Amino acid sequence: MKVSAVREIFERLRALYPQAETMLSFNTVFELLVAVVLSAQSTDEQVNRVTKEMFQVINTPGALAECPAEELEKLISGVGLYRNKAKNLIAMAKVVQDEYNSEVPDNYEELLKLPGVGSKTANVVLSVGFGLPGLGVDTHVHRVSNRLGLVRNKNARQTETALKNILPSEQWGKAHHVLIYHGRQICKARKANCAECVLDDLCERNLEAVKY
Repeated sequence: MKVSAVREIFERLRALYPQAETMLSFNTVFELLVAVVLSAQSTDEQVNRVTKEMFQVINTPGALAECPAEELEKLISGVGLYRNKAKNLIAMAKVVQDEYNSEVPDNYEELLKLPGVGSKTANVVLSVGFGLPGLGVDTHVHRVSNRLGLVRNKNARQTETALKNILPSEQWGKAHHVLIYHGRQICKARKANCAECVLDDLCERNLEAVKY
């Protein structure tokens, strides 16, 4: 896709979704990290319901590291894969406490060393938590980017790399949010609402591409 088309796509999306930002509720970077880990294969609404109660009693690395697995599982049972997430969260909290002096690292490679933290989580924490360049790719970002023709990739990590290559780093965070908003409201997984899409004239969905 031409640079001019890429620029126009994101200008329209930023104009359409000026309010686009994370929908996860948090007060600290550590709470954000926990919320993003919980969000895998779960909706933001599910996560916010769980963390509203959880963060009243467990909102620091120390408290989470000392929490019995069974107790944490009960607190987060409203999200998908909660048993595995409970295990990872406790392990992650212990690493943050013991190796990072209870401070969430603001470095991509260091974030990836934390149990349960993948590339999407690391990018979101950098962007939302620290205001640093980061472009998390979830199912919405991956789907919309490929449907539009911004990228042509089969997995999220490839899409992340491709998007970072075509966008200046200062736009990564906003691009993440506007693509998510567009994926939730217009370019939905089951059926895209192309008739109401402000990008219809720029979308390359009719070209031969990977199908999503």
